[in-house]
Amino acid sequence: MLSARHQTGLVLFPAFDWAIEATHPEREERLLYTRDQICEEGLLDLEGVREYRPEPVSEADVQRVHFCLPGVDAVAGESHRIAAGGALTLASAWHAGEIERGFALVRPPGHHAQRVMHGGRGFCAINNEAIMIEALRQRHGIRRVAIIDTDCHHGDGTQDIYWHDPDVLFISIHQDGRTLYPGTGFMDEQGGPNAVGATVNIPLPPRTSDAGYLEIARDTVLPILEDFEPELVINSAGQDNHFADPLTDMDFSARGYAELTRLLAPDLAVLEGGYSIESALPYINMGILLAMTGLESDHVVEPYRRPSGGVQPEEITETVRRIGARTRAAWAKRAQRQAQLHAVSDECAHRTREIYYDTIDVFEQQHEAVRLCRHCGGALRIATRIGDGPQTLAVHVPLYACDDCRRTALRWFEQAPDEGFTAAFLQDRPADRYLMR
Repeated sequence: MLSARHQTGLVLFPAFDWAIEATHPEREERLLYTRDQICEEGLLDLEGVREYRPEPVSEADVQRVHFCLPGVDAVAGESHRIAAGGALTLASAWHAGEIERGFALVRPPGHHAQRVMHGGRGFCAINNEAIMIEALRQRHGIRRVAIIDTDCHHGDGTQDIYWHDPDVLFISIHQDGRTLYPGTGFMDEQGGPNAVGATVNIPLPPRTSDAGYLEIARDTVLPILEDFEPELVINSAGQDNHFADPLTDMDFSARGYAELTRLLAPDLAVLEGGYSIESALPYINMGILLAMTGLESDHVVEPYRRPSGGVQPEEITETVRRIGARTRAAWAKRAQRQAQLHAVSDECAHRTREIYYDTIDVFEQQHEAVRLCRHCGGALRIATRIGDGPQTLAVHVPLYACDDCRRTALRWFEQAPDEGFTAAFLQDRPADRYLMR
């Protein structure tokens, strides 16, 4: 029997009873073929591979991350909670020292779920990685976390949740938002005024191949990770960069995914997208699992050859290198950029956004204010409404809030009725409580 070199945990949760539609790309077959492939290859029989059973996360786990409006049950069903629970199950095993690595093969995905959620966005309702991370931080005192999102679609939900958090590095490597949903993730999106540089977007041109992805990982992502010094590294393992994926335009291979996993060496990986159900997903997932266990993956080959033959055009290579150079330069100047943003007399920074919920076909209007602070992520308030409906206030106290920011946030929450809000919600992370009025 082959012996894995790393103790690796695995959760498989296909969510048999949940689908957007029977023929929708995000359906249970995404993982059924993977399960068959893993069993056929005998990976579950490897010494050092341990399968875990997921348990649903609690309402409090969800509310630590999200304002689900009007409530958690209106946004997320049981399958969403179990998917997030699968990620948290492996995170708990990792923290307890039972495993060195963990791969949560779960659905539904979550990286388009933002801090405020009125319904589904991009097949996502709640953010699996963020719920996992915030439970670990709350229970075990982990502070500095790095998330590397390798899904072909920009992880706009994870970015939103950690936009103002200087202790969480969010790196998204994705297809250029000018060519793909959700149309975000540009290089000038670098984080809020108290967390400049902690958001790193790397938008790659369509048809980027293994060479481009691996060069970006080696020359740009790894030096940034080393500089940030995280206690925990998470891979949002979206697999729709594959050349056979029906929703995207990239040229990545299963072997490329395995090598990317070896380079990034995440502590935990959580499945996001990937919709080539038979031709790609089983082979990618097997390659990633082999890489996490420390075994060779050269024999992992898709059943269909890619039209390009894996040769990346020179113009794409040049574009990728320019993007990498710009990303490294922006990282080096992040402290200077933050000092410029703080050199203002205003107490708060503001931004207004219109957010489209493609699953339920509505627009949300948000006005956000964050207190400028040199000591923490800053008190955060979000005024939100759907269309012409009533306005709700969501107030967030960051986990490591200073006294001034905590007092400011509590004052905003108490004054909400006087400002005309029909409802107000409070995430008080230092007290680990969620309130509404």
